[in-house]
Amino acid sequence: MSEQVAAVAGGVIGGILLLILIGIAVYLLWKKICLQPSYEELTDSVTPTHPDASLEDQTLTQPSSVIQPKSIRTRSVPFIIPPKFHGRDWINLTNGEHVQEDSDPYVTPESGPRCSFHSLAGAYVIGSINPELYKFPEDKSETDFPECNIGRLWFSVEYEQEAERLLVSLIKARKLQPPTDSCSPFVKIYLLPDERRYLQSKTKRKTLNPQFDENFIFQVSSKTLYQRTLKFSVYHVDKQKKHHLLGQVIFPLKNETLTGDSKLVIWRDLEAENLEPPSEYGDIQFSLSYNDYLGRLTVVVLRAKGLKFQDERYAASVYIKVSLMNHNKFIKCKKTTAVLGSPNPVYNETFSFKADQTELDTASLSLSVLQSAEGDKTHLLGRVVVGPFMYTRGKELEHWNEMISKPKELVKRWHALCCNT
Repeated sequence: MSEQVAAVAGGVIGGILLLILIGIAVYLLWKKICLQPSYEELTDSVTPTHPDASLEDQTLTQPSSVIQPKSIRTRSVPFIIPPKFHGRDWINLTNGEHVQEDSDPYVTPESGPRCSFHSLAGAYVIGSINPELYKFPEDKSETDFPECNIGRLWFSVEYEQEAERLLVSLIKARKLQPPTDSCSPFVKIYLLPDERRYLQSKTKRKTLNPQFDENFIFQVSSKTLYQRTLKFSVYHVDKQKKHHLLGQVIFPLKNETLTGDSKLVIWRDLEAENLEPPSEYGDIQFSLSYNDYLGRLTVVVLRAKGLKFQDERYAASVYIKVSLMNHNKFIKCKKTTAVLGSPNPVYNETFSFKADQTELDTASLSLSVLQSAEGDKTHLLGRVVVGPFMYTRGKELEHWNEMISKPKELVKRWHALCCNT
């Protein structure tokens, strides 16, 4: 009898142990399959669960003189390190980032879409991505216009080396300032120094923001290409069919990359034409700037007009010599490249001179327009000197003083040439 009881007790105990083993196996299998972490697309920013979070929330709810609208808040996307990398040495977290441990309770947001970060135990938040940093920069060329702007022109330039053709695409103009309320603009395109021939766009009726989208071709040799200058003259046609110049753009080709696979769209602000009659010996336009921090005097030689050539037997080659003087003593001089055959040459060349701020009361700049002649001879076509009261008066003195009063800013002016040596 006792043997039967023992056998029954052993069977019961064995069955219980078998059930326990089966239960453990089922639990482990369930844990491996069902509790394996899943990764979802992150759709919202993560609110840190560190102890200071409640303090930050209280701070944000306090009244402030500056209110930031919620609509402009930039969402950030957190970087998550999966739990399987737990235990590795990571760089110490800063700025209050929190490492969620296995023992930490899961945090579930009260509202908003569910974020997979809250379902990952032992996950490291190591940083975040600001999507605003990866947006293309906004093109403000059609919205950011300076004061006293008289219009802006968009175009592109390309040169075909084999065919020796200069391709000019006239794209559009914006914010034109006509003399009347109505505006019917068109554009004349010159390839300087030839001012007798030009190509002309179609007239756009009754618009301050014309869209041209027209292409033009100039035949020009590659040897002379970089000595040429494009000139865009924008006109308005009134009801009496009279043409009024609204502004112009001067675009020298010598510093541009014109051959390539892609066209570069260029925009320039229109400049008002100097309507003053040319002086006896011609005029010169240049900009001055002084950087008081670097002790640097900058001269940008832009263009000249109405030059009177002295020796017509030779093709006129004109350059400008810029000289820095101190107490009428020569310090340094620099020269522009020579422009051939034009009484209205365009240069757009920049020169810099070292000049201490204490020297500005005794220094001066001399700009001489010179024509190359036979051999090494040159003819002086005209000259202008700008500087302090010690050397100059009138517009030349005003230009110098304005340069000093506006440090690091280019001050541009026209000056009449004189023939004194």
